[in-house]
This record gives sequence, C-alpha cells and structure tokens, in this order.
Amino acid sequence: QVQLVESGGDLVHPGGSLRLSCAVFGTIFSDVAVGWYRQAPGNKRERVATISRGGSITRYADSVKGRFTISRDNAKNTVYLQMTSLKPEDAAAYYCNGASSHAALLKSTFLTSWGQGTQVTVSS
Repeated sequence: QVQLVESGGDLVHPGGSLRLSCAVFGTIFSDVAVGWYRQAPGNKRERVATISRGGSITRYADSVKGRFTISRDNAKNTVYLQMTSLKPEDAAAYYCNGASSHAALLKSTFLTSWGQGTQVTVSS
C-alpha cells in the first residue's frame, strides 16, 4: 500500500525559511510523481508544487514561484519542499500526495488518501 508521510512543519518568522519532507513508502519511488498541497483554515486545499517521476518537470502555484523549490532524492525516497521568504499567508497544513504520472497528478488522480499533513505557522 502506498503511503506518503509529511514532516518538517514548524513556526517561523515572516521572511524565514523551512524545508518540508515527504517520505514515500510501499512503492517504487521513481514510479511516483509527487505534489505538495496546502490548506489553511476556511480555505480549500490548493496545489503548491509538483514534480514528475524523474524530476525533470516541476510546476508551482503563482503564489509561491521564486520562493519555493520542490525536489526529490531517489536515494532517500523523499520529496522536499524548500520554502523561503515565507509570508503569513503561507501558513497552512501542508500535505503531499502521489500519482502514477505528472499528468495524473495534475488531474488529482492520486494513488492514496491524504495523510496527516504537517503544520506551517508564519508569525512574528
């Protein structure tokens, strides 16, 4: 059974940086395209960044372009989200999920249900 586990959330000051991790279990890591999503209270879950199986394709929400970077480490079966210049509006629960291809990821055809997420708080 495919499972993705998020970690790395914390309280940071505006302008600070944070790196989130998404560990992938139960499948061949290189077979999974992965995306990061976030949901703030009262808001719908939104897609933040995606990365293809091989890592050659990445996509970002306009709100995070130039500040967030998604990457993957095949040796560690982990996808990262490096976040810089954090703003209060970036505060949310962050989730990751996977799909069999980047196209399927963009269609939200996920391999598994949502995990617990990891909380990012941006406050002075």
